[in-house]
Amino acid sequence: MITLIAKLKVKEGKMDEAIGILKEIAPKVKESEPGCLAYIPHTVRGEENAILFYEKYQDKDALKIHSANLPKTMEKLFPLLEPGMDITTCQEIV
Repeated sequence: MITLIAKLKVKEGKMDEAIGILKEIAPKVKESEPGCLAYIPHTVRGEENAILFYEKYQDKDALKIHSANLPKTMEKLFPLLEPGMDITTCQEIV
């Protein structure tokens, strides 16, 4: 299994709007991508404009499908974000 930790920065004053969009998007991602085992956005204590995603995929193919869907899935959210994101890819030990 593959786990991703992705950290995004939301533009100043856009966090409430971003949270509303994420509440709509997150369940749809998990429902529409069978290899997506977890797709959970979080706010970050002490960083008022940060969103952290915990994502878990069955395998590389599932991650490829998610990556291919990302431009369409996130089209409402992308305009609310600062450029760039920090992504950490993890492999489960157990």
